[in-house]
Amino acid sequence: MDLRSDTLTKPTPEMRQAMAMADVGDDVFGEDPTVARLEAMGAELLGHEAALFVVSGSMANLLGLWLIAEPGMDVLCDERAHIVRAEMGAHALLHGITTRTWTSDAGVTRLEDIEPKVSFTGGYLVKTAAVEIENTMNFHSGAIQPLDNYLAIADYCADNGLKLHLDGARLANACVALGTNLADFSSRATTATLCLSKGLGAPVGTLLASSRENIARARIQRKRLGGGWRQAGILAAAGIYALENNIDRLADDHRAASAFADQVRTCAPWAVSAEIPTNIVIIQTGSCLADEIILQAAAQGLMLTKMGERLVRAVAYLGARYEDVVESGKILGSILKDVDPS
Repeated sequence: MDLRSDTLTKPTPEMRQAMAMADVGDDVFGEDPTVARLEAMGAELLGHEAALFVVSGSMANLLGLWLIAEPGMDVLCDERAHIVRAEMGAHALLHGITTRTWTSDAGVTRLEDIEPKVSFTGGYLVKTAAVEIENTMNFHSGAIQPLDNYLAIADYCADNGLKLHLDGARLANACVALGTNLADFSSRATTATLCLSKGLGAPVGTLLASSRENIARARIQRKRLGGGWRQAGILAAAGIYALENNIDRLADDHRAASAFADQVRTCAPWAVSAEIPTNIVIIQTGSCLADEIILQAAAQGLMLTKMGERLVRAVAYLGARYEDVVESGKILGSILKDVDPS
């Protein structure tokens, strides 16, 4: 059982059929009708004027922050945000954007975390251009940003001339768990992303949403970065299928992740936090190194991801059967049963 990431999802036969039947054209010339349909659908769902289909969440974040932060300005984010931990320093290297971070309580950000970090002054101090919020928080066990917290941050940014970028790599997971719409979060951001792979099951691609003017600029910058593509409708068709069919089913992944955590806790109550809000489970390995636990799990057919010296991760996703995820929890629990938690 491979629970390393929800990026391991594969297109279902129905999605593959939609891809095979896609009407395509040259997207660089703006002539791919399926890409155009996906971008229009994404803009509506995310509550913005326009959207751009790009190859990855990292590219969407790269473009989204480029739109709202000039070189030499900074973006504030959580210390475990994907943009500072897992995007290869691209924002600084390619676009001259610096970052400063806050420490949140288990990945849940409050306005009080952000306010002391904002720099409004110019001169010799780096000025804050924008705030970035990730929902859900990948490196915080899939933590959900509560809507009330998020709206307070959005209001603060609007009142103080700050831009807001929403990294919605797993925004659909958050909204399914909360019973809200995507636009409840994304419409308040200056720029917002939504990943179509991971739990939504498309093989590749992310949407970036913003104003028409911003998306027109982002389309040019995407080309500069080598991100123009031709008959991309084959991929866009998968994204359309995902948006039409795979959002509500994310609740199945959440249920499976929670059951996995329950099985681990049965043997090692100390290893997993009390609440698993979405589809990501972070497991402590106690006195054993994560590498050792990963090897022991692999020997029993279970693949996990290392998240720290003594942290591993399991993620439920489309294609991982509930029964197999539960059995995987039993396997990991049995490995951790006799481990010293200290």
